[in-house]
Amino acid sequence: MPNLTSTSEFLLLEFSDIRELQILHFFVFLAVYLTAVTGNLLIIIAVALDHHLHTPMYFFLMNLALLDLGLVSVMVPKAMANSLLNTRSISYSACVAQVFFYFLLAGSDFAILTIMAHDRYVAICNPLQYETIMNRGACIQMAVSAWIAGILFGILHSGGTFAITFCSNRINQINQFFCEVPQIIKLSCSDMYLIEVGIMVFGSFLGLGCCIFIIFSYMQIFAAVRRIPSVHGQKKALSTCLPHLTVVFLLVFSSIFAYLRPRSRTSSDQNVLFAIIYAILPPLLNPFIYSMRNKELKTALLKLSNLGRFSKIIASKAFLQKPH
Repeated sequence: MPNLTSTSEFLLLEFSDIRELQILHFFVFLAVYLTAVTGNLLIIIAVALDHHLHTPMYFFLMNLALLDLGLVSVMVPKAMANSLLNTRSISYSACVAQVFFYFLLAGSDFAILTIMAHDRYVAICNPLQYETIMNRGACIQMAVSAWIAGILFGILHSGGTFAITFCSNRINQINQFFCEVPQIIKLSCSDMYLIEVGIMVFGSFLGLGCCIFIIFSYMQIFAAVRRIPSVHGQKKALSTCLPHLTVVFLLVFSSIFAYLRPRSRTSSDQNVLFAIIYAILPPLLNPFIYSMRNKELKTALLKLSNLGRFSKIIASKAFLQKPH
């Protein structure tokens, strides 16, 4: 029987042992992080300040941007710090926090996307009942339910993952640049990892249920769109659905791509690439997906940029008029 023990820290995968490449990785991740943070913050601010966007669709979009902002902040800053400081360690408590917040935010993210599919279904299939069904109170309740579901998801996964014990004669090295659950389970020296495997299977079934709900909603939406007599009306209805569908497609297929691949045949570089695809790419691209073909959001962002320019002009005039 191997010696079992608790651990105080883990060693994460380093991008390179060459110092110049570590600095390069830092600046690449910094650019990605700043882009993702800026894009999601702009959506949050635009929706909050523009009263034309105070509708259920944009309320849920603001929640999605908040979740994406949190998701990209869970793992990227630590990876940047490790590259900059030439270290690999992460404390046990920080690793637990990464797992908890990742699953909290990812679970809530998927729940919000499911609610957004319901919102589009009601808006297109029952437009006369839309304001009654998607009233302010109902929207707040649905958003709160999504966040609560994410919290429970985070508690289950972090509790199940760190119920395992680790071998005292083994270096607790995680073959990933953040605390990825499948990589942590590989370090187990007991059968307790089966708890987390069971939780992951349960979570997969819940995710599958959400996917079926979204698919069923869009089948009815497309059937309703086909009954719209004018081509312009059909395009207008679909334009509100395509960004959401793209985001769902990106999140679901990147997760499937990451978790259903044969792990024994993948190298460390491939593991990092797959992690970037499913963990960083969706929060980075979602703001661009939603703003590219959404005229109302584009207008709100343009107003926001004009407001920024106007504030700078006022500030410069005040400075010039101030007696020196």
